Amino acid sequence: MNWNCKRIALAVTLVLTGAFAARAQKAKYVVMISIDGLRPDFYREATWPTPNLHWLAAEGVSADGVRGVLPTVTYPSHTTIMTGVMPARHGIYYNTPFEREGQTGRWNWENNLIKTTTLWQAVKQKGGTTAAVHWPVTVGATYIDYNLPESPKGKPGEDPLKPMRDASTPKGLFEEAEKNAIGKLDTADIGGDYLSMDEDIARLTSYLVQTYKPSLTTVHLVCVDHFEHLGGRQGLGVDRAIANADRAVGHIMEAVEKAGIKDSTVIMIVGDHGFVDIHTLFAPNVWLAKAGLMEDKKDRGNWKATFHAQGGSTFLYLRDKNDQQTLNKVKEVLRSMPAAQQKLFRIVEKEELTKIGADPEVQLALAAKQGIAFSDAAGGEPLKPAKGGTHGYFPDFHNIETGFIAYGPGLKKDVVIPAMGLEDIAPLVAHLMGLTMPGGEGVEYPGCFKDK
Repeated sequence: MNWNCKRIALAVTLVLTGAFAARAQKAKYVVMISIDGLRPDFYREATWPTPNLHWLAAEGVSADGVRGVLPTVTYPSHTTIMTGVMPARHGIYYNTPFEREGQTGRWNWENNLIKTTTLWQAVKQKGGTTAAVHWPVTVGATYIDYNLPESPKGKPGEDPLKPMRDASTPKGLFEEAEKNAIGKLDTADIGGDYLSMDEDIARLTSYLVQTYKPSLTTVHLVCVDHFEHLGGRQGLGVDRAIANADRAVGHIMEAVEKAGIKDSTVIMIVGDHGFVDIHTLFAPNVWLAKAGLMEDKKDRGNWKATFHAQGGSTFLYLRDKNDQQTLNKVKEVLRSMPAAQQKLFRIVEKEELTKIGADPEVQLALAAKQGIAFSDAAGGEPLKPAKGGTHGYFPDFHNIETGFIAYGPGLKKDVVIPAMGLEDIAPLVAHLMGLTMPGGEGVEYPGCFKDK
């Protein structure tokens, strides 16, 4: 496929309001494809069956590793990608919010939970159109023109895709895309157990691209993450899942070409986190329960302190955030654990949590050693065997890093970024599309862009 670079030259708009000025637009369209669980080795190592990812990396800009947010889980990561700020600013701290009266299984699906400006909003403010397919935290997003959001599954006995159908906008878009791109979907078609899920998501995305040509299209592929959870980094099925994701990328690239917008479109591949193989589950709430700081009940009973687990990290909440006495008791509990268990984690104090942009309500966190994952359990043994893989770790080692590739107009060829952060993606998109994104925390790397 001949993807020739062609710069789209537009007049520079001067912004006199105090926000930084929007630059000349280099790309009329951006298609951002998120591969959940994307790792740099998927496009750096020739052994992985990813010809599209390898080609895009060779012809465009790619990163050796992208540092994530804390915790390195899907929803806060995707929100940082779309806002250019850390969780403390955008407000999506976890996949599943901490619920003071016990976890209900609710996720952060609703877009109105985001507290800062998103790339979709910036595109709309410039007069463009937007689309999102199965992207996290998009339910109810009024500024996404064509939205097929990631949603909860339907209740037992009803159409499992009903919430996604109902949340899609404009009304009837899901059925329109379903009819024209795939055919009638059922439970197994939008479920990570089957690789057809990513194929279907790619077909839905391709239909929107070819039919409506949105200025910014974002799509979330999920099967790679699913199989890495089951079997770990090299587990059975991971090679097929990433090959399938690569095929989905190729399908969307072909849709861009069929739509006649190839020369003015940037294809961007992003991820949210890497993966770590695990062998042990660790439940520090067992120790808090023994110390009388919570109970082994679904609602935590008469609790004063509890940990909220997110894979490789867990976060301490106090019923009264000013209760210094309970905080000191928790620290004493941690110091009193058997020495062998203390070796499984390090304590992340409030100052460090603030610096990395984690939930400001958290008093301290525990960062697990690689191979260990945290559990919310408050009863039984504190240590149990585990298998497969997970994420959520403190973002300070290579295996938990994700990947990044960008190819198209305005970008140089064969540029390698040794290290970047998830918050650096939004400034890059803003530069390419001539958007104004005030208040960002990311870095814009001028070495990625063509001068003319």
